[in-house]
Amino acid sequence: MKPDLSGLSPLDVNLATRACVGDAIGRSAAMFPDRVAVLDRAEPVTYRQLDEAAEALAVSLHRIVDERQTPVTMLMGNSWRFLATYFACAKASLVAMPVNVTLAPSDIEWIITDAASPVVVVDAAFVPILDGLLTELTTVTTVIVVGDASLANTRVTTLRWDDLAVGDAAPLAVLVEDRDTVQCLYTSGTTSRPKGVLVSHLSVLVASLTNALMMEHRWGTEPSTLLNVLPLFHTTALNTLCLPVLVTGGTVVLPGPFTPAGVLDAVEANQVTHMMLLPMMWAAIVNEQASAPRDVTSVRRAVYAMAPMSRELLDRVDATFANAAVILGSGQTEVVPATVLQWPEHRTSAPESWGPSVPTVRTDCLDLDGHVVPVDETGEIAYRGPHVASGYWNNRDANTAAFAKGWFHSGDIGHLDANGVVWFSDRLKDIIKTGGENVSSVDVERVVSSAPGVAESVIVGVPDEHWGEAVWAVVVPDGTLDPALLAASVIAYAKDHLAGFQVPKRVLVADQLPKTATGKTRKHEVRDWVATHTPTDPA
Repeated sequence: MKPDLSGLSPLDVNLATRACVGDAIGRSAAMFPDRVAVLDRAEPVTYRQLDEAAEALAVSLHRIVDERQTPVTMLMGNSWRFLATYFACAKASLVAMPVNVTLAPSDIEWIITDAASPVVVVDAAFVPILDGLLTELTTVTTVIVVGDASLANTRVTTLRWDDLAVGDAAPLAVLVEDRDTVQCLYTSGTTSRPKGVLVSHLSVLVASLTNALMMEHRWGTEPSTLLNVLPLFHTTALNTLCLPVLVTGGTVVLPGPFTPAGVLDAVEANQVTHMMLLPMMWAAIVNEQASAPRDVTSVRRAVYAMAPMSRELLDRVDATFANAAVILGSGQTEVVPATVLQWPEHRTSAPESWGPSVPTVRTDCLDLDGHVVPVDETGEIAYRGPHVASGYWNNRDANTAAFAKGWFHSGDIGHLDANGVVWFSDRLKDIIKTGGENVSSVDVERVVSSAPGVAESVIVGVPDEHWGEAVWAVVVPDGTLDPALLAASVIAYAKDHLAGFQVPKRVLVADQLPKTATGKTRKHEVRDWVATHTPTDPA
């Protein structure tokens, strides 16, 4: 059955019925116009201001780019203007394409060229990088500068963000289909060239509302206040943290670059209710709180992600944030996170699990033929549901592999237990096959990271004539143990806590680990580094 809509224009029907991310911020602004949407360092921005800026910029972008679904590159750090630009692209039926500004200039050039993006919105701080690339970026015709900076390159048209995002613009009435692409986020590229992940308006909205449900964001008179220090160009900060708050009328606090003291001061001053940090950040936070306590009783959710946390550190976070549920969030860019999420009770009943699926995602584990495996049997973790991305840009082979058998194949290995809780073993490519045994690098990292004297660790497989692959550890010292003794101490600790085949055969000590902007260790760089170093500490 279908309605007879012949008496209406397609645009009228679309405006009345669509799922559009740009409309979501308008709804929050209509209900809470004078509530602070974003506290950008010391600058409060109300929902009215955020939506009006996004609307005016959308009108300006529509004049510049009149072809729907055109990508708009965003070379921007965390700010309310980043969020306004994202919503403007959504309102204008364009594709917001935030780019990791910590990448090498050659990688940034490759991404913009791969996407054939004609417009770049750039913070003043990153203008010198863009200026050096524009000669090669032949698709770029317009650059919109945020702040005070000038381009040396005169080939492109240069405009000012502040000139385009002002005025009493009438709402932009353009067609936005539910499955139109709203964002393109390039994966971190830890093993190969980054892939552009195309995500629809529907996916982002469903994920935002699901995350709001799971995190207990409240529409009404008890809004959430979220503190975010993770980069907005990554799906975690953008889709998992900030958008769910903004579509439910809460406040996003952007305190600037992470410092333990700065974060705790912001928590106390703004009565923060929700925060997500990387494990190494949580360690710094609990140490700072122990030395200079602040009032953190307002925090209801303390989430960690990107890497496992030792039980000792989890216990310290529990004790520090006594009113908060301390939980692990998991997911990936291709399936708008969180896809699986611990419930508060899993902190004690299944602390090393990923938790169950969220209500709008189906998770199962598959064998090599794409069949669902029984409970407690290991397989590749796969997803179905509206969170799943539409596909990769300009990459037919990757799409063919990713969506085989009607599932999105994550590349992660794990199992589901009888309660539907997902247990992650490792990335498929990071499983170490040693002496006929499969070793999860994650399981070993969890133990080694909790060893005395270790701040961080990463476990990799190294080619070995006897074992096939040997388990090697690279550790970063925490300063409490003589580095000369650390390797032997780690191996002794591992022998007490792991099976023999899991114990690292060698340990290397490093000053730091190579990381992505979101704190994930670049294991391929670690493997390259290991190949040039010879330890002297046999197991």
